[in-house]
Amino acid sequence: MQLEALLNYPRALPAMPRAVSDLLAEMNKEDPSPKRVGELIGHDPALTTRVLRLSNSAFFRVSRKVGSADEAVALLGMTHVRSLVMAAALGASFKNVPGMDLQQFWRYSLRVAEIARSLAGVLHQNPGNAFTAGLIHAIGILVMHIAMPDEMALVDMGTPPLDLQRALAERNHLGYTYAEVGAGMAEKWQFPQEMVTALACQNEPFEGDNYDRLAGLLHLASWRARAEEIQLDNAGLVATFPDLIGLTLGLDLDNVLEKDPSEWSFSQALGAFIE
Repeated sequence: MQLEALLNYPRALPAMPRAVSDLLAEMNKEDPSPKRVGELIGHDPALTTRVLRLSNSAFFRVSRKVGSADEAVALLGMTHVRSLVMAAALGASFKNVPGMDLQQFWRYSLRVAEIARSLAGVLHQNPGNAFTAGLIHAIGILVMHIAMPDEMALVDMGTPPLDLQRALAERNHLGYTYAEVGAGMAEKWQFPQEMVTALACQNEPFEGDNYDRLAGLLHLASWRARAEEIQLDNAGLVATFPDLIGLTLGLDLDNVLEKDPSEWSFSQALGAFIE
């Protein structure tokens, strides 16, 4: 299937829920209103339940039970609310995907999001944008498996979804990769252009006319998370580290592998909504 046809295939590319669209529009404003965000969450009973569950989880160690969306927004902050909204929307949209281990996929995606947020702090980029971009960076793989299950099964057989050579295998087989598909979906979901561009360029962030630091950050975060998933040894880490991208960003192998200040309990709570 050609890329344009895939991006217009309704069964594979779900429409963004209205509640999520309204929430993201508000949170993308220069000065979003916490009150308005709380009201919009409150209009969606399922989303309200998830937000309250997270607010009352052990991660936040609240001294009293949080009973409303307004209280939850005040406690979580916009960055975590944005991530939660995206996770809830994606989890609801991709419940059954042929040939994909969704628990592994979301675990990996959350790990990329955490690493991206950590690296963003080092590179003086927006950690919230990096986290959200990391969370959705590989969503194109799910779209492709829904639209082309038989064709993707052939790709998976030679190169599993989280293999370090996955993007190359997809390009050789299809002429495009999950990166372009994910960017197309993000554009249809009216994500900020900065994020759409980063998703599209993540596999080649500094080649040709491309120079996108967020895309480079995503590339390094994805490399590290994939290396963890396939349990690369030290020799494998050294051999596969994308050193040219690291050099462009001013990061070496040790920088990228340093223990990051990840909020593991937040990821575990978030993962409960998208398994």
